[in-house]
Amino acid sequence: MSTPASLAEFRSLLDRLPAPDAAAAAAAQARDAVLTKPPGALGRLESLVVWLAGWQGRAVPRADRLQVAVFAGNHGIATRGVSAFPPQVTAQMVANFRAGGAAINQLSQAFGAEMAVHALALDRPTADFTETAAMTEAELVEALATGWQAVDPKSDLFIAGEMGIANTTAAAAMAAALFGGTGWAGRGTGVDDAGLSRKDATVAAGLERHAGHLDDPFEVLRRLGGREIAAMTGAYLAARAHRVPVVLDGFISCAAAAVLHRARAGALDHCVAGHQSAEGGHARLLAALDKPPLLSLGLRLGEGSGAALALGVIRGAVACHGGMASFAEAGVSTG
Repeated sequence: MSTPASLAEFRSLLDRLPAPDAAAAAAAQARDAVLTKPPGALGRLESLVVWLAGWQGRAVPRADRLQVAVFAGNHGIATRGVSAFPPQVTAQMVANFRAGGAAINQLSQAFGAEMAVHALALDRPTADFTETAAMTEAELVEALATGWQAVDPKSDLFIAGEMGIANTTAAAAMAAALFGGTGWAGRGTGVDDAGLSRKDATVAAGLERHAGHLDDPFEVLRRLGGREIAAMTGAYLAARAHRVPVVLDGFISCAAAAVLHRARAGALDHCVAGHQSAEGGHARLLAALDKPPLLSLGLRLGEGSGAALALGVIRGAVACHGGMASFAEAGVSTG
């Protein structure tokens, strides 16, 4: 499937989203029922395997070809004092990713995932969304396409991570626009009370500036988001088009996914939430997406780190489903 060349083409994909393979899911469910354990004894591991089977189209799913893509972008609102770190840290962390020195590098290696880094025009921050739209339509399409192209259709599972100073503020503005309410901004990189007040004010100013244009989720992304956030949205849409299951990461990852959720009911059926982060609005956003997290460890790093940790749970589920004996094979009485 070729990369969509326009926003209209990206939108049109939402009208023809593929469904999971019902036969494969049913076969996985049937196998689970005869394994040497009481029914339901492995809890969410059992439903995870059925979910994976449906999207992979395999009665016995795999977790061998695991993909992590980290997207990086810079934000015009960073100059408004909404982060504890300066904007140049984005490029510095991209260098660290590429040198193998970040947490996500270690977690990807630990769980056998292939990791790639995609830096999006770091020398051209998005516009300050309190003054104008963060991106032009052409810039949005370019970022969506970067995410689309990052997904390997042959992956067993896909994770998107991000890096971008000020992107928790952009994600908070998007969440407010998509779901309403106030108080979406959190501490992010560890801002103090004054920094949190600046984040709240920036979100409010962005919503006021773009009022009247936020009923379209893709316009929310264009006006309030960032290149790395848009790339994640494009990647999640590509994963659905290729029927690749996805593990969502933290607040920013879920804000990117929420664009698709608001644009089309069921658009995130191929996704599970890897974890609930310590970022203020993440639990609230997971509830809005109806995605219970697999883990809750107080993380607030981003990069795809929480989702990568959840790979251990998923690989455990797959190992049990594929490797356990049935009652008949083991000669164990069923009652």
